[in-house]
Amino acid sequence: MTRPRILVTGATGRVGGAVVAQLHAAGVPVRALVRGEADFPEGVQAVRGDLGDPASLDTALEGVDSVFLVWPFLGAEGAPDVIDAIGRHVRRVVYLSSAGVGSGEKPGEAITMFHTELERLIEASGLEWTALRPTGFASNTLGWAEEIRTTGVVRAPLARLARPLIHEADLAAVAVQALTTDVLLGVRPLITGRELITQERQVALIGEAVGRPVRFEEIALEEAVEQMKAAGYPAELVEAVLPAQAELLDNPEPVNDAVERITGTPARSFREWAVDHAADFR
Repeated sequence: MTRPRILVTGATGRVGGAVVAQLHAAGVPVRALVRGEADFPEGVQAVRGDLGDPASLDTALEGVDSVFLVWPFLGAEGAPDVIDAIGRHVRRVVYLSSAGVGSGEKPGEAITMFHTELERLIEASGLEWTALRPTGFASNTLGWAEEIRTTGVVRAPLARLARPLIHEADLAAVAVQALTTDVLLGVRPLITGRELITQERQVALIGEAVGRPVRFEEIALEEAVEQMKAAGYPAELVEAVLPAQAELLDNPEPVNDAVERITGTPARSFREWAVDHAADFR
């Protein structure tokens, strides 16, 4: 039987890029959706298209069996047309959702609303589907890279905030299982990292990985809000993310073994992630 041809959206991002790399390494025909020039290994087909322009997707979707869908916007506007376009060509969608979906009315609901709507649209489409619900991405700490390179100090709120951050390679490995087997059809697995690690400890582990001391300097939540707004982050994003993170101080996310159960390999630690990405912080 011919192995499935898979279209990966978000292919130049951390998770999508890891999905492309793992599918390619496994010999699975893979196509990457790109908006501009991008370099991929020989054998990976890059095709132009934009999720913001559903009419541009038909060429990329032609001959495709499954889609790994990363939604790049903060709202669901345009999503029905994208799901319709996908449904005209493929039989399966694996959607990168969020652990916050289905958690009820909590701070951060604004940031999970579009994930909730995307999940609803996909489930109503008649497509085969999986909705991956990860906790925080370890790669989000790359936002500290410039401070670490230039000052060796990370100034941020919530030093004690502990999260089970996920290595993008582990999340990609789960996605590959969902795309190439039937083990996750019609389910919404919660995907977590190996252990809860505080932000202060994350910074220390990055310092160990780069071979020099790096320290965390805690600032007030109000100062962080103003810094994010001044940096150009949308107010609705700032007002959703920071209160949601503060709530996790007393109600941390769960830790599970989903990565190991699904892929057969335990989730990587944050220490391993820091070593793998040390060059980004040097």
